[in-house]
Amino acid sequence: MSRAPARTRARDLVEAPDESDRFENAPHPRETFDLFGHLLAEQTLLNAFREGRLAQSWIIGGREGIGKATLAWRFARFLLAYPDPRLPQVERAENLHVPADNPAARRILSLAHSDVCVLRREWDQKEKRHFTEIRVDDARQIMGRFHQAAAEGGWRIAIIDCAEDLNRNTANALLKLIEEPPPRSLFLFVAHRPAQILATIRSRSRLLPLSPLQTEDVEKAIRGLGGEWWELEDDEVRAAATRSSGSVRDALRLLGGDSLKLMERIDTLLQGLPEVDWKKVSQLAESVTKREATADFEAAVAAIFDWIDGQIRTGAGPGGKGPSQLADYAEVWEKFARSVRETETYNLDRRALILTFFTDLATAVRRAA
Repeated sequence: MSRAPARTRARDLVEAPDESDRFENAPHPRETFDLFGHLLAEQTLLNAFREGRLAQSWIIGGREGIGKATLAWRFARFLLAYPDPRLPQVERAENLHVPADNPAARRILSLAHSDVCVLRREWDQKEKRHFTEIRVDDARQIMGRFHQAAAEGGWRIAIIDCAEDLNRNTANALLKLIEEPPPRSLFLFVAHRPAQILATIRSRSRLLPLSPLQTEDVEKAIRGLGGEWWELEDDEVRAAATRSSGSVRDALRLLGGDSLKLMERIDTLLQGLPEVDWKKVSQLAESVTKREATADFEAAVAAIFDWIDGQIRTGAGPGGKGPSQLADYAEVWEKFARSVRETETYNLDRRALILTFFTDLATAVRRAA
């Protein structure tokens, strides 16, 4: 399997860190002008704006890598390019597309538009890595900008990517702004799991759920990245898209190194539960926790989360598992999510994380049976 070569970007020349909300070797969502598979969501936003009923806070929810941030930046671009719903470009629009040569689009692309800002995990200069959460100080900077008049008399927009990275203090600071927002303000929360957002923020926001992409849309999105992604073989892209569960990000992970083979190993171990082949689990843990195997570790974590989600969705259907059995899976999911975050925050032993997960999940599967 061929690996897509690294993309050279201007900031690489000055050794600046990648943005925390950018997937390596792929365009940032604000640099992506095509959106696949979410026309209905686009029309929901467009109609709300056109009809004068645009909520000031939206939660764009759905699994990671399906285009939520791309939609958020696409909508921000549209509002700043066409701020008046009576403009002919708005009245005749079929979607939220804005040409790349539009002045607002060019300035957003370079983060030079003063009326749009992004709240995300910033770079920790001391530790030489991104912070593990969105800090309250960063939120306060945005709040200060929102309490000033819009520089160009139009909309002021904040994109929060992603909402799960907000700590409680940061979320509460944003809540105060959302409760009494200045006129023509818009908050777009990108959320992989909207239920984890502070309840008071959820109650003051409109939820816009996005579904996983169809396999063909994942393929189109990968090819739409251009550059080195065109060099991949069709069968590689198709295999990754099929295994991606509708996520472009997961498909890109699978296209790096031997991730597809890794997924097959994980599938075999998960399908064998509640019996655990500890020798193979130990080998898996060793292979994905090496210093140079960060991408494989992330792919393994994503695959495990997907498997648990699948068990919960299947069990919640007709003839599925009872509430107590679903609770066992949900408990494992919550514990695993918490452990992954703590492992990243405190640089804990990833191998122990994998081993503990299989222990806990084997217990949950045994109870469910």
